[in-house]
Amino acid sequence: MKCHQCQFNDTKVIESRDVAEGESIRRRRECPHCHFRFTTYERLERPQLVVIKNDGARELFNRAKLLAGLHRACEKTSVTTLQLENLIAHLENELYGRGEAEVDSRELGEMVMAHLADLSEVAYVRFASVYRRFTDITGFELELAQIRAKKISTE
Repeated sequence: MKCHQCQFNDTKVIESRDVAEGESIRRRRECPHCHFRFTTYERLERPQLVVIKNDGARELFNRAKLLAGLHRACEKTSVTTLQLENLIAHLENELYGRGEAEVDSRELGEMVMAHLADLSEVAYVRFASVYRRFTDITGFELELAQIRAKKISTE
């Protein structure tokens, strides 16, 4: 792999580790020329999954876009990038396990929120506020009421 610091053509792998429940390999690399260190991820390439948006438009499932949205929702929480990678890997396994080439964006959002609720209530509410387009405090209150009801029912 080429070093993106000095463009040297060969880098060496320092460490490899399975991530995302074995669905991906994280590799720490070092350039022997400039000693720059960086991380790469290797994952299985699967057939393209299409997301049907609310307006009927179709767009390819974009793992990076979803991860960026989850990072924004998880800012200043204890949720780690590794946890988010695992969440997305689990979500992808669910989606590809269905054997369907398309998924509705509403359904995808609900699946994400179900997994996110287990990681962080704060991140869940942040994600829900964007996903459900809260326009006032009432939307937040309804989400918080649902979280409280789930907590009470599991205790």
